[in-house]
Amino acid sequence: MNNEELKTIYFGAYFFEETEDGYLQAFQYSKSQMEYFKGAFDFWYDRCMASTAKTLEFSTEARGISFDYKFLWEGSQDSFEIAVNGLITDIRYVKELEKEGSIKFNLPEGKKDVIIYLPSDATVVIKNFEIDAAYTRAKKKEKVLWLGDSITQGYGPLRSSETYVSIANRLLNYDIINQGIGGYVYDKKSLLKMEGYTPDKIIVALGTNQYGSETMKDVEEYYETLIALYGNEIPVLCISPIWRGDQPEGYRKFVDFCSKVKKIAGAYKNVTVVDGFDLVPHLSEYYIDNLHPNCLGTENYGRNLVEVIRKLGF
Repeated sequence: MNNEELKTIYFGAYFFEETEDGYLQAFQYSKSQMEYFKGAFDFWYDRCMASTAKTLEFSTEARGISFDYKFLWEGSQDSFEIAVNGLITDIRYVKELEKEGSIKFNLPEGKKDVIIYLPSDATVVIKNFEIDAAYTRAKKKEKVLWLGDSITQGYGPLRSSETYVSIANRLLNYDIINQGIGGYVYDKKSLLKMEGYTPDKIIVALGTNQYGSETMKDVEEYYETLIALYGNEIPVLCISPIWRGDQPEGYRKFVDFCSKVKKIAGAYKNVTVVDGFDLVPHLSEYYIDNLHPNCLGTENYGRNLVEVIRKLGF
C-alpha cells in the first residue's frame, strides 16, 4: 500500500505530508496554528504534532498486517494497539520498541472491523503498510473537533486505546480531529481558521491548567473567539474540568473556577455544558497522579461522557 492509499484508512488528520525518507506524517493542526505554538511555548509545539487519536480503521478478511514506523518525538511512553471488532487483541508498548522498526499484527479468520491506534503522547510516522487481503475504509459519523489539554491528548493511562477520547469514540464512532495538547489552557490565539475543514460538532475540555488565574478573561475571550470563528449553529459541548486532588490547598479556588467556566460557556445558545465532576470518581485510585486519570479513570470518563452525550442528544 503506498502513502496515498494509506491516507484512505488514516483518521484523525487535518492534512498529511511525506518525509524525505518516505514516511507519511499526519497533522491535526494547520500550519499557522503550529507556527503559533512554535513561537509561544516549546512544550506545546512538541505536542501539537503528536499522534494523539490517530488511527487506521477498516474492514477486512486479512490474516496479517504490517508497517514500518519511526518516532520523531516522545513524551510519555504509551503504545501501538490493535482492536478487532471492538476488542483489543494486541499491544506493543513504546518502552519496548526501537526508535525505528516494523510492527506486524496477526488477525483472526473471517471478516472483521479493525482499528490500529498510534501512540498518543509521541509523534510517529509510518510507511510500507501491508495487508494480505482486500480492505474497506471504516464508515464514520459526524466530524468532531475535540479541543483540550493533556487529559484530552491522552496522558495518564499510558495506553493509546485507553484515553478517554479513544474509549468514547469506540462507542460514538465520530470522525475526530483531536487538538488536545499537554499543558494547554483556554487560549484564543490557537483558534484559527482551518481552511477546508468545518466540524459538525465541537467538544471543549480545558481549564484545569489555569484555575489559579486572577480573572476569567481568557475563558471569556476563548468562547467569544470560538463562536466568532464557527458561528452559533454548530453544537459545542463544554466539559468543565474533572476532579483533581493533587493540590488540596487550592481546591476551593479550583471549584470556584469550574463554576465560572460553566457559567461563561453556558451563556451561548449553542453551547451545552457538562459538569466534569460527574464523570470520574473523586478518588486517587482513578488517577495516575491525582490529576490525570489512569486506565480505570479514563474508562469511567469515556463511558460516562458517552452516556451524557446520548442523553443530551448532542
